[in-house]
Amino acid sequence: MPVKLGPAGVPLSCKGRTIVEGMDDIISLGLETMEVQTVRMVAPQHFEQYWQAGVLAHKTGFEMNIHGPYYTELLGNRLQRNRSLAKVEAALQAAKTINARHVTLHTGHYGDVSRGQVANGQVASVFKGIVQRIHDIWNDDEDVYPVFPWLKEGTPAKIGVETSGRQELWGSIEEVLEVVNHVEGTIPVLNLAHIHARGHGRLRTSEDYGELFDQVRETIGTKEFYCHFSGVEHRMGNAMHYTQIKKSDLNFEPLAEYIIEEGAWLDMTLISDSPLLEHDAMYMVQNIERARHRQLERKAREDRRKALAAQANITPEEMAAREAEVAAARAKDALANVQPTAEPAKKEAVVEEIEAEPAKKEAEVEETKAEPEKKEDAKKAPAKKGTKKEEDNDDLFTVEEDDDDLF
Repeated sequence: MPVKLGPAGVPLSCKGRTIVEGMDDIISLGLETMEVQTVRMVAPQHFEQYWQAGVLAHKTGFEMNIHGPYYTELLGNRLQRNRSLAKVEAALQAAKTINARHVTLHTGHYGDVSRGQVANGQVASVFKGIVQRIHDIWNDDEDVYPVFPWLKEGTPAKIGVETSGRQELWGSIEEVLEVVNHVEGTIPVLNLAHIHARGHGRLRTSEDYGELFDQVRETIGTKEFYCHFSGVEHRMGNAMHYTQIKKSDLNFEPLAEYIIEEGAWLDMTLISDSPLLEHDAMYMVQNIERARHRQLERKAREDRRKALAAQANITPEEMAAREAEVAAARAKDALANVQPTAEPAKKEAVVEEIEAEPAKKEAEVEETKAEPEKKEDAKKAPAKKGTKKEEDNDDLFTVEEDDDDLF
């Protein structure tokens, strides 16, 4: 499969909360990747487990990735930018320690910078410095890294520029592609929930996904895609919050169909950002497998049609037309078999109704004759009822004198 799937963080079902235990659970689920979350900062006490995770990833070929700090202001003033770059530096050091293949970074608000070429130029300048820094970390000749063999054997982590989900944040798909196209060593991080929200529900069919991936490929000429997927609640072109996939209008089935039908050329890492993490990651795996089974069934039908067409010495299109005619004839026969059964029953009901008419009229006549008698009985009835009621009331509180056990 051209897609590697995994959760954004330690799985919810993991009893231990360390990265290594999370990797073990992810591997046991049959998933192939993970994205370590450094939401606000990288804590120094976590570096030991980062190193253990890097050793395990290096030995097993498990793909590790890392998400940098969420709150960065790379377009802010000098103080804001320097604070953000200090957080980014910690994330790069962590990426080195865990043998990360991708480092995903946010850019932040536009601030006072004009949108367009001015903002894109400043972002490109910042990311050039970040790429240079990750290369320095991977190729530092002053120190020997006996515990980090992947630094010498592998290539530096690629810096991912993530698309944003709100209008006031830098990071539309066009902006990200323009920066990535001018900064070597960066890749676009396609957060599909953000793209869907910012595009007012843009991704609905497999053709929509095809247009998106073609746009990326034609702009920067890549086959490597790093994507995030989750359900999303959005309003007015802004992502409000992530939801589980089944409760969103962003469906995964069209993407699964595209991956199976036309995505053989993709080298995709797909991270589940859903609140359900590994549960929705497994849901995505199941949808991809279903799409594969549908493709195999369709191919089997086409092969059978070709074989039958060859035997009948006709084209597959003519055989398909014949199959359609046979199916239509069967449906017509089935309808014809149902209708005759229904017609006699309807006729019998009509005949019974006609035969019952005289009897119904006689009953009406008898009822008319009996009206005076009924009225007289009705006049006498109240007196009888009252008498009976009095008798009943007399008996209501009657108690046998010999019943000593009453209380």
